[in-house]
Parts: sequence; structure tokens; C-alpha cells
Amino acid sequence: MSEGPLLVVRDLDAFYGDFQALFGLSIEVAAGEAVAVIGANGAGKSTLLKTIAGLLRARRDAIVFAGDNIGGRPAYAIAAHGIALVPEGRGLFPSLSVEENLLIGGQLRRPGPWSLQRIYELFPALAERRNLPSTALSGGQQQMVAIGRGLMANPKLLLCDEISLGLAPIIVRDIYARLPAILAEGVSLVLVEQDIVQALKATQRVYCLQEGRVALAGAAKDLTREAIAAAYFGV
Repeated sequence: MSEGPLLVVRDLDAFYGDFQALFGLSIEVAAGEAVAVIGANGAGKSTLLKTIAGLLRARRDAIVFAGDNIGGRPAYAIAAHGIALVPEGRGLFPSLSVEENLLIGGQLRRPGPWSLQRIYELFPALAERRNLPSTALSGGQQQMVAIGRGLMANPKLLLCDEISLGLAPIIVRDIYARLPAILAEGVSLVLVEQDIVQALKATQRVYCLQEGRVALAGAAKDLTREAIAAAYFGV
């Protein structure tokens, strides 16, 4: 990997057909860093992750990952390059077991520390339920499977979209308690999150989006509630 940030998004525009969702957006993520992306519904958070992951088109030079221009590459090529997306809604295969869902994440056979055994150590509840269909799990356990599937790709960068959505606070805290173990393996994280308190606790830096643009950026420890509220609501 070249020196400098692991991920650089610069002057990114993104569209759904004729509708423009992102306007000249720029962010950076360092190797081993956890970055939160917050903002109101419709601010462009999920669009940003989808574009980085190759699900939406981008200019070739708008996204630089590990020194390579990856904008516009297909999603499978970006995944092979070391970016994994944990999508909003989890996206599990309901007809497959827990273990089969996890194994799908390892199809690329990228080298790295994450294996079935490591995932089961990180989320012991999944080991006990490995042969059950994913639909038999609670919402929190399904989210663990989705995160585990992403890690099975042994990514350099894990993109997590709304991992606390619809979950009880105690489950959210349990999932967030596992993030340091993920970071300890050298994985960088981008967390799109509605739970601002959890996001600030779990990350080093924060970007707040408002109507497809960066309204606020800074170190999580330095941002005041007043500044976040102003950027969040555009006041």
C-alpha cells in the first residue's frame, strides 16, 4: 500500500438516474482508522458507501483506495481489491444457514486473519447457531452474521451501513463492543450511523452530511453537540 490515506474520496458526485444525491463530496480514511458518517435521512450516507463499494458509478479518479483509482470499477473488482460492504438491512440469504452465509463472504479467498473460527470467536452466539437458517436468528444475531460475512472477505476497509438500525440498545452496545477487536486486526472502518452517541464513542473522526455535501468534519472528541446539531439540521 502506498503512503498516505487508505481511502480518498474527492469531489465525488453520485446520481440515481437524473437525480443527483452527492455534490462534490470529499472524505479520507487512514489505515486502521474508524470514521463515522452521520446525518439525517436522505443526507447521502448510504449513497456514499454504495458508490465506494461500486454499486453506483463514479469518476475514475473520484475514489482512490490504497493508491489506486477505483472509481467506476465493478463491485466485484472493488471487493477483490479489499473493500467489503455490510449493507443496510443486512442482505442475508434466507435460504442459507448461518455458516453458509458466512462462507459466501470468503469466496474471494483473500489472505488475512479472518476465518470461520475467528468469526465464531468474535461472535460466540453464531457458533451455537451455525446450522440454523439465518431467518431463525434475532435481529442482532443477523447483524452479527452480516458483519462476519464482510470480515470473511478479509478486507482492508469495512463499510458498515446502519448496523444499529432497529436493534435494542443493549444489542447495539454488544455489537459495538466487538469493533475494537476488528480494528486491532488492521481493518479500517467507515460507519454510517443514526446513533450519534455510539458513533462518536466508536470512531476517531466524523463527517456529517447534509443534502449530499459535507457539512461538518473533525475529530470525534472535538465536536460539540451544538456544532453537530447545526450541521445535522442545516441551521
